[in-house]
Amino acid sequence: MRVFLAGATGVIGIRLAVLLAADGHDVGGMTRSPEKADHLRQLGCLPIVCDVFDRVALDHAIRAFAPDLVLHQLTDLPDRLSDLPGFWERNQRVRSEGTRNLVDAAQAAGGIRVLAQSVAWDMPTEAAQRVIVNHERMVLDVDGVVVRYGRFYGPGTFYSAQLPPPPRIEIDAAAARTMAAVDAPSGIVVISE
Repeated sequence: MRVFLAGATGVIGIRLAVLLAADGHDVGGMTRSPEKADHLRQLGCLPIVCDVFDRVALDHAIRAFAPDLVLHQLTDLPDRLSDLPGFWERNQRVRSEGTRNLVDAAQAAGGIRVLAQSVAWDMPTEAAQRVIVNHERMVLDVDGVVVRYGRFYGPGTFYSAQLPPPPRIEIDAAAARTMAAVDAPSGIVVISE
């Protein structure tokens, strides 16, 4: 299978890139950072440098790679949990405008299947919860798969030294279980302990 992995250098994206490549899939790893291209090559991916907010470039990138699946693992989060409030609006934009751009580009390229990450907990505000609901609806409206993850913990996550509140999932377990969701029928898959 050809997989266009948006967010290939993120905390779960890197793990998925390795698992997908090891499983024999052709992986186009999208990142907005040109300096991460060599790392993606080392993981077994074809690096695709593209910003999800550049709709023309995104359309071109997806058409050129011609995937069977667009795997949306994009977020815009800081390295430290304490910095999260400063990234809130940026991450919400990824879930709204970024998701719309990925879904539309996948559809314009021939109705390519979409699998997108979401969260298994309620957001702290009604406005933020609406963004999640709309994000998931965009994916489900094109017969895609929404993966609702518990809070990640383990190496490279916000919770590398302690357990987060439930729902939660260890990051490597989350990546392994996502591999099974790649073939799931349209709907919602919850990945948590």
